[in-house]
Amino acid sequence: MSHRPRKRFGQHFLHDPVVIGKIVDAVDPAPGQRIVEIGPGPGAITGPLLDRAGTMDVVEIDRDLAASLPSDLAQHGRLIVHNVDALRFDFSSLAAIGGERLRLVGNLPYNISTPLLFHVLEQREWVQDMHFMLQREVVRRMTGEVGTKQYGRLTVMLAAFCRVEHLFDIGPGAFRPPPRVHSSFVRITPWRAPPFPLGDPAAFSSVVNRAFSKRRKTLKNALEGLLTESEILAAGADPRSRPERVTPPLFGALAGKIARRAESG
Repeated sequence: MSHRPRKRFGQHFLHDPVVIGKIVDAVDPAPGQRIVEIGPGPGAITGPLLDRAGTMDVVEIDRDLAASLPSDLAQHGRLIVHNVDALRFDFSSLAAIGGERLRLVGNLPYNISTPLLFHVLEQREWVQDMHFMLQREVVRRMTGEVGTKQYGRLTVMLAAFCRVEHLFDIGPGAFRPPPRVHSSFVRITPWRAPPFPLGDPAAFSSVVNRAFSKRRKTLKNALEGLLTESEILAAGADPRSRPERVTPPLFGALAGKIARRAESG
C-alpha cells in the first residue's frame, strides 16, 4: 500500500529492512503472547511480528491505514485493528480478554511520546514489557545518570515504575520522510514491585515536579513550602544539593515525609 505520511499524526514510516530485523529480534515475539503495536503505519514492523506471533492487535489512529492493514497483511497472520487514538485507548481491556499481560511495540510519534508513555504506565499492571522507538534525546533523559544534564523529572518518574534499557540508535534515513532528529529503540519493563518506597504517588510526583522546575536552585529552596530543611535532612537528603544530585530513592523518601505529615495532621 502507498500511503502519504500525515504530518498531523507525526507519521514517519520505517523502511530500512536491517533496522526492522533488529527490532523484531529485540522483541522476539512468540505464538500465544499478546502483542500490541501502537501506530503500525503501513505495517513494516507488523508483518514480521505477525510472522512470529501468528496473531496480534494494533492501535492505529489513521482511518485509511486501519482499514487497509488486515487485507494488506492477511498472509502474515490474524490482525485485530483498533482504529482509535492510543492516548485514549484502554490497553487493560485487551489483557482482560485472555488474561495474558501485554507486550507493547511502537514507533511512537515524537509529539505525543511522553504523555503516551505515562498513559501506558498508568496501566502497567497489565503490561509485561514495551519496546518503543523514541526520539534519541528523550531516551537520553529517560536513562540519565544522576548528576548529568540529562537526569531530570522524566528519569526519576520512570525509575519509580519501570526499568528502561537503551538497545540501539536509528538514523533519520531509516524513515520516510526522514525526521530531523535521531531515534533510539528502548525496552521498558514495569517493576512487578516498587524498587523503593514512594510514599504517596501524588506527593512523589509533586516533589519531583517542583524540584526539577527549579533545578538550578538548592533542594531547600526548590522545595520551599513543600518540605522544611529539617524534613529534607530527616529523609536523608542534603538541603544544599541540586535536584540533579538527588537519587530516585531519595525523592521517594522526601515524598514519604509529606505523606506521613498528612497522615499525622
